[in-house]
Amino acid sequence: MSNIVILTGAGISAESGIETFRAETGLWAQHAVEDVATPEGFGRNPELVVEFYNARRAAAAAARPNVAHEALARLEAEHAGEVLVVTQNVDDLHERGGTRNLIHMHGAVGSALCAACDHRWDAPLVMVVGDPCPACNAPAARPDIVWFGEMPYQMERIFEALSRADIFVAIGTSGNVYPAAGFVAEAARVGAKTLEINLERSTVGSQFDDMLLGPATQTVPAWVNGILDGAK
Repeated sequence: MSNIVILTGAGISAESGIETFRAETGLWAQHAVEDVATPEGFGRNPELVVEFYNARRAAAAAARPNVAHEALARLEAEHAGEVLVVTQNVDDLHERGGTRNLIHMHGAVGSALCAACDHRWDAPLVMVVGDPCPACNAPAARPDIVWFGEMPYQMERIFEALSRADIFVAIGTSGNVYPAAGFVAEAARVGAKTLEINLERSTVGSQFDDMLLGPATQTVPAWVNGILDGAK
């Protein structure tokens, strides 16, 4: 019985129509990171930031989980050991695909956060600057997104899971963003087998034991089938 920790990035949602950030035509080519993904950018121009994430929320709502999301949910349901999915994505496609043991380390576009009291609630499809917090009534609502310079969510739980991992898999990640890019080293340190599933080798690809290249909708279901068939 093996414990599996899976890190997912933009590559698993790209085939559902969610724009990636780092591709040549991706979101960072259209918007400066410091303008829409930093606390300072929000302070300078909150309207731009809120509109940016309103667009992300609309795109996520229009998208549908693909067979890669569904395969991971099947793995969680049928594998004898623990399966934890840690996603860098802010869409809800993993949840809608059936995954339950899930950490959104970079936040969720469907959630709002009060900058005054840290209360969280379901964001409306269209947020407006100055929306009041339903808990403290402060006009301090912001997207519940971990911006550059902020600490990702549930890091203690993630590192605890990595310390017990027998298998670590990274799917569709660039390997450019820490601390997530360091997870493979953490897993390898405790003797876990490591696998990268991606369209191409990531920045930290050389640190993995094995690599499986190709679209997530093909590679992820095949890998899941291999894990479940091997346990029979």
